[in-house]
Amino acid sequence: MSVASDQFKGDATRVSKDEMQRALIHRGLKKYEAARSIRQAAFQDWEAARQTAAEIKWDAVNHLDDYLAEFADKIEANGAKVHWASNSQQAREIILGIIREKKARSIIKSKVMTGEEIHLNECLEKEGFDVVESDLGEYIVQLREEAPYHFVFPAMHLARGEISELFTKELGTAPTENVEELTMIARRVMREKYLSADVGISGGNFAVAETGMISITENEGNARLTCALPKVHISLMGIEKVLPKMRDLALFLPMLATAGAGQALTGYNSFYGGPKSGDECDGPEEFHVVLLDNRRTELLADSEQRDSLGCIRCGACLNVCPIYRNVGGHTYGTTYQGPIGSVITPHLRGLQDWKHLSNASSLCGACTQTCPVKINLHEHLLQNRRNASEEKPVWWEKMAFKGFEFVMNRPFLYRIGSKIARLVFPLHELVKASPIDPAREWTKTRELPPLAGQSFREYWSKRS
Repeated sequence: MSVASDQFKGDATRVSKDEMQRALIHRGLKKYEAARSIRQAAFQDWEAARQTAAEIKWDAVNHLDDYLAEFADKIEANGAKVHWASNSQQAREIILGIIREKKARSIIKSKVMTGEEIHLNECLEKEGFDVVESDLGEYIVQLREEAPYHFVFPAMHLARGEISELFTKELGTAPTENVEELTMIARRVMREKYLSADVGISGGNFAVAETGMISITENEGNARLTCALPKVHISLMGIEKVLPKMRDLALFLPMLATAGAGQALTGYNSFYGGPKSGDECDGPEEFHVVLLDNRRTELLADSEQRDSLGCIRCGACLNVCPIYRNVGGHTYGTTYQGPIGSVITPHLRGLQDWKHLSNASSLCGACTQTCPVKINLHEHLLQNRRNASEEKPVWWEKMAFKGFEFVMNRPFLYRIGSKIARLVFPLHELVKASPIDPAREWTKTRELPPLAGQSFREYWSKRS
């Protein structure tokens, strides 16, 4: 069993017993569900929109080489510099090289999930740079020295009182549970950071091949300031973020807002195509785009699960997943949580070390049903389980299924087993959840269903 698996089981046990945290998550997601339903109903045909989005992303993924080359050519023609990073280390070295070349010290970041993926903050801080997250939720979890809890809502696991205590401890402010006052505290800190930052680092929601532009979607305006005020702007993106045409955003921007936060349209939608020109007063003097592979091309080579590269990181699958709702985001121990994280993390970080995520699923299919680009998530979870088993079989699992197959193919053995189970079940009730209970791993958190007093075959023979 891997270290990641042990961590997952321990954290899942702890968080599932934390009623306050679970209540926060359930309450927040109930509000999201209501808002999302209203926004989906505003589409003329939500299912047709999903189908169209899936087809556009499928085309983009299957012609990724062409669209990436087109995007790079177009954005470089506008004065940007494109860097290709094969892995996390290479991406960190590229970004460090740019920062050192500019003799920068202070760095401001908007939300960058790929930055979390390559552990960029830890790298920069280790090198002595001052790095501040400008997204409010990201800033809160940064002060707590935690990873984001959710793709869209990084601090959704925290109550107002906890945030107030954090600001009092770290920033020396007066206690308050007023949302506007808490926001203004962070804003005052951020404004100073924007003005003093030498480098701004952003992610990117979409990269448009046709125009060579990056689309960034946000609700606070912090990404606009991060990209516009510092002299150097670095955008770190996964290579799968490309879209073929500018017109595709007419669908993807409202779809991302609806699926991600239950909004008609996100507050700020900005496009960046290069550094400022000579007659412009705003914008960076240099614009660097770092395109990250980090084993995405290996996933691209998997014909079964290639469509998972179409993910637009809306977080909708997390919001409906019963596992995520009960164990929380930090339990996953990786950048990408929930169903989509359980599908792609074994590809990005190693199947055997992370196969437990694919087993942490009810296979209810809610994730597939809600995904705006129709990724077949629950089927991919099953495929990961199969691939892990074929790559490195677990002997006792193999023996158990062989035994199950042997008994199920011999009706007389099944009938004998059923009678023995009915005789033994009362003994189980006496030792339930104790150390000598053979079903203890199950009964620690759930009840075994009672066995019927007679089988259907016995009932039918008596009835006849």
